[in-house]
Amino acid sequence: MLPTFYQTHLQKQLTLAQLKVMELLLPIIQAEKQVRLERLTRVFPYPISTESRRRKLQRLLDWPSLTINAIWFPLIAYWLTKYCPVGTRVSIAIDRSQWGRINLFMVSLIWERRAIPLYWSLLPKLGNSNLEEQTTNLEQVLPLFSEYKVIVLGDREFCSLRFGELADGKRCVFLLEAEKESLYRNRTFSLATARSTRNSAGNVFILSRKKSQKKSSCYWI
Repeated sequence: MLPTFYQTHLQKQLTLAQLKVMELLLPIIQAEKQVRLERLTRVFPYPISTESRRRKLQRLLDWPSLTINAIWFPLIAYWLTKYCPVGTRVSIAIDRSQWGRINLFMVSLIWERRAIPLYWSLLPKLGNSNLEEQTTNLEQVLPLFSEYKVIVLGDREFCSLRFGELADGKRCVFLLEAEKESLYRNRTFSLATARSTRNSAGNVFILSRKKSQKKSSCYWI
């Protein structure tokens, strides 16, 4: 059974028949822990043929209103009003994972040692994301947190001094991590460059450490 605020919101976006299918589908996804259409079709509890179940699920998943902005963001906004008072400090993690030829960029809210997905996109390439892709994905969720103090967490893939421009414009802080050696190897992240740009990008912090060290050193950029 979906929470009441889920039902209230989905009723505005889906037809009654689509809502009934969604109410059946979500518990199955949670139980199966996968979203492969073939598997969901086999276990979907609907008294019709397998091919008819497949088409029914495909029609629901292809519904134009079934988007992150229309479905998920309003639920996140409601959740924030219930559990996060205005002005609360919140942590947002940015990360990228690659499985074979699938390259997924993820933005998540860190809450009680768990990551709640906020926004995600498939990158049209393999390997690391670039600054444009990083800022484009992050900017999708920052308007949800306009009344909160935001700390953005990221690993060495996201260490860019130009994040300081975004941090200043969105009133958030970036806390990024890089191995100390990379600060010297990468011209963009030499300590001299970091010190020289301290005033223009004061909301970016770099945590650096050697591979053999557990303790990090913090450089304010």
